[in-house]
Amino acid sequence: MSGERVAAETCVALGATQQKLESYPGREIELGSLAVTRLLPVKGKRLIGPWCFLDRYGPFTFAEGRPMDVAAHPHIGLQTVTWLLDGEVVHNDSLGYESLLRSSGVNVMTSGNGIAHAEHTPTRHSGRLNGVQLWVALPDQHRHVNASFQHVDRVPLYEQRGGIIQVFAGGLDGSISPATHFSDLLGADVMVHPRTAVDMPLQPAYEYAAIVLGGDCSVDGERLHERVLYYLGTRRSDVSFASDSGGRLLLIGGPPFAETILMWWNFVARTPQEIADARNDWEERRRFGEVTAYDGPRLAAPSLVRFANPNPAS
Repeated sequence: MSGERVAAETCVALGATQQKLESYPGREIELGSLAVTRLLPVKGKRLIGPWCFLDRYGPFTFAEGRPMDVAAHPHIGLQTVTWLLDGEVVHNDSLGYESLLRSSGVNVMTSGNGIAHAEHTPTRHSGRLNGVQLWVALPDQHRHVNASFQHVDRVPLYEQRGGIIQVFAGGLDGSISPATHFSDLLGADVMVHPRTAVDMPLQPAYEYAAIVLGGDCSVDGERLHERVLYYLGTRRSDVSFASDSGGRLLLIGGPPFAETILMWWNFVARTPQEIADARNDWEERRRFGEVTAYDGPRLAAPSLVRFANPNPAS
């Protein structure tokens, strides 16, 4: 395996040294029957703090079938963070965990040196699906920790005159998510009431980005559009999101990540050899274990010599 060629994506923090507002349109991707918008990584912006991946899916309505059905697949070097605005998703993994996730709750899976899992729409469901899938790159000193899974049924929520904020990762103004992370970071869902604004304190050392989840929102006097990543830079001690008719957005952030990472398929690593070894172990049924609760074949790893799209709810 020595010297294996791997078509991995190199991701380096390009954090700003000041406040700014830059826009990065997402890419529309069809993954199976699920249409998603990939908002991170995008050209020109690979990381926001330790956040290295962000997919937006929905809103969908359906009467039959499984709009989400992601077969068993492996991960290394990251945490998956699943945040639902509406609907239900079942998580199963090779540690034996099963979790039914609904809106206002969060699932955080720490892959460490290796885990496998699957996610799908349950048989009994509301007929709706709307959410985001994010990855957090694990820092080098923690990326080989034991794999684990954490389900939080309801994340901290606090209201102010202008709206409602749910903190699903990290902390904001005294509200701290119980989910375990290994880097300083923030993940928040912000609802803005009509004809008002939500004022939020920020950490000047963090870089931040926002995406619109619905309705109308603006920041720094600029109207924000859906399916676009808005980079807010650093050196902000606060931010104000305004809305005319009511809106909802996602805010993520953290200190610029100090390490260069390689991303390929569902792996976050530091060297091509690590990726090649992980792929080999998955194909040879080593290291990752089996997702015995998932009814169906597992995903096969793609060829190392081509770029490989991650799974939308991975």
